[in-house]
Amino acid sequence: MAEERDESGIKVPTMATAIPTGDGTVWADVSQLLSSACYELRDDELIYGENFSLFAAMSALEIMDPKMDSGMDNGQYHSIDEAIESGAAPVPLSYDKTIDVLCIVDIMDHLLACEATWHKGHSLAQTIFSCIYLLRLDRTSSHPLLHSFCRIVRATCNALISVVSEARTHEEEDMFTMAYGLPLSGEKDEGFLSTLNAVEETLCRHLRTCKSSVAKKTMIEEQESLQNNPDLEEGFCRAILCRLRFRKHYYHILMCMKKPQGRGFELARKHILSCLLEVEHMQKSADFLRSVGCMKPKDALPVETTASGRHPVGFDGNLNVRASAPAPPRAIKTLSWDMALEYFKKLISDLDVICSFSMDADLENILQFIVEFQKLQPDLVARSHLHVFLIQDGKLYGRNPIFHVICKASTLPDSVKDLDIQKKEAIVHLGQFLINLLKVLCTNVAWQRRKLGKVLQDWRVIYVQLEHAFREEFGEFSGIINESVGMKLARHMLIWVEEQTYWIAMRFLSLGFDLELYSFNEYCMVYWYLYVILVKLAEKTHLKQLSAADTAAKRKGKKKKNSVMDTKDYHIPPAVMLLQCYICLAEGLAMMLAALRNEQMLFQHGGPFNTEYEKFIQHFEHLQKACLPDHISYHSYKECTDQARLSTLVVYNHFKEAQKITKELKKSFADDPKKLAELRCIDQVAERNSIALNVINRVGALDAALKISLDFTFHPNFAVAVVKRS
Repeated sequence: MAEERDESGIKVPTMATAIPTGDGTVWADVSQLLSSACYELRDDELIYGENFSLFAAMSALEIMDPKMDSGMDNGQYHSIDEAIESGAAPVPLSYDKTIDVLCIVDIMDHLLACEATWHKGHSLAQTIFSCIYLLRLDRTSSHPLLHSFCRIVRATCNALISVVSEARTHEEEDMFTMAYGLPLSGEKDEGFLSTLNAVEETLCRHLRTCKSSVAKKTMIEEQESLQNNPDLEEGFCRAILCRLRFRKHYYHILMCMKKPQGRGFELARKHILSCLLEVEHMQKSADFLRSVGCMKPKDALPVETTASGRHPVGFDGNLNVRASAPAPPRAIKTLSWDMALEYFKKLISDLDVICSFSMDADLENILQFIVEFQKLQPDLVARSHLHVFLIQDGKLYGRNPIFHVICKASTLPDSVKDLDIQKKEAIVHLGQFLINLLKVLCTNVAWQRRKLGKVLQDWRVIYVQLEHAFREEFGEFSGIINESVGMKLARHMLIWVEEQTYWIAMRFLSLGFDLELYSFNEYCMVYWYLYVILVKLAEKTHLKQLSAADTAAKRKGKKKKNSVMDTKDYHIPPAVMLLQCYICLAEGLAMMLAALRNEQMLFQHGGPFNTEYEKFIQHFEHLQKACLPDHISYHSYKECTDQARLSTLVVYNHFKEAQKITKELKKSFADDPKKLAELRCIDQVAERNSIALNVINRVGALDAALKISLDFTFHPNFAVAVVKRS
């Protein structure tokens, strides 16, 4: 290891320069180092090195991943024609009408399982289009039920690929949008819906008829039933009806949500309720289908992808081997039918959350909604629909120009919206950065955090560009009493850009908790940096609210001396007070962990790999490059935490201060159940940490058997210190 000095003058360790290969190469025994690595590393952890990044590590892990590593599994047939000639996809499916109907239900169930597997990132060619009937749709034209079902499945796939491609929130390892030239087009006229409705009407008539014993006998004699066994007719009718109706309502949901400016959301929610009801009926039909599933061959093993347990007719996962990947793909693991139903229940519920969101919400509420929505862990389809809903034709909701959104978020008067300054290059770039931020927030949390690091630097750069552009346009605008409209725009917008930048930084750090990127001996530095960011965010948020209130007071004709900033009974806004709660928790945890490290040698950095300085840089490199905040470095962190002592923290207890603020805030958020729930979590964390701090201070130094751990049960980001005797 070598040492060098950082910009603050402190000595920091660095990795020694690599020795070039050749005659002067020195070899060393690394057996002990590898043994230490095996002992230190837990599951899912990687060693970080300058020449072996996380990207390289993930590329290495692609081996044996069925989504990324093609593998070798050639299958039984080499072409679709060969499969058809071998009788793999007969039409009709069976000469026994009862078996024929059961086979159709199996196909419906297996296609549902394949679709859920496709949504999880596997190849379309190996999942849904492993169905021979979908590949050769013309062969099913004589079978209205199977034909109409296959057509609506294809139309649904086409609609989903369209919305995901438009949103562009899918990840590079997802093959969701790759159609491989498969027959997806041709269903845009929705002509298949008339056939589907006719089939549904026929099934409803059968269901009504089979409830009467006399009518049931007549129906069998006239050969109008689905199958030959009158005792099974009602069960089959119900099983097929709920599957057809689910498909129809699901397709209508997608079409309604596709309408611009959320015009179809109200109707989509009605279809969502119907869709969830049909899922329940599908689950109830499982007992009946399992009871008749004994019609499968005696030697056949039960499968999980159908409700009956029978192997579906007309599927081969390796028919499209040349289309799905550069090399022959392995046979992927298709989700079970039960798992597929649970997946679609969650997907439809997530879509309902999107449809229920108010289109009158301002940008702050939109950002908060996206954060809350991500806590539901939505999959790609739901996240794509959210992004397409938010940004359409470069406008918010497809109707609000981004500049107007920025003006409203910056608390600027409506008169500013008509200024020509919106055509300035820096303002145009700011609008593009805001659109990109909304897109990034709709990606999965792992990608989101990685991209937010780049977004942070963009927002810091745009702040400098805006400041320069405003100075050229209006001159020095700070401190001027009689501000023009342009100067007011500049001041408000710069404050908002800074506030937004620190919000992104806070989101960046918070995602580290969700992704479990921090180890126990790193929480001290994480909470310290979070505290620093929160202080700046609270400062900018408070300044924005003061400016907005002052502008509102002037608009009402009040004099400057009576402005809101000079009023004695002025109260801190609730949003700022909530940030102060977070500040108290973050500072309290950082100082408590630092004191435990300094006095009791707990949560010490250890291991033969990275130093504390290197871990600081790894976690906060993006923040450091963006200078968030200015003049903050590893030296600042050490200077603030090296003198932390438990006795001092007990005197000024940050956790008690957080509890005090939460009590004051409960009245302000009395009508907001989500905020009240957050306050309860903060209060629980603060109360337990306050007690733990007193216990540690009183008996910790005298009791060597005292063990301290961190628990995230009460809040996902703020830990509770748990004190126990070993």
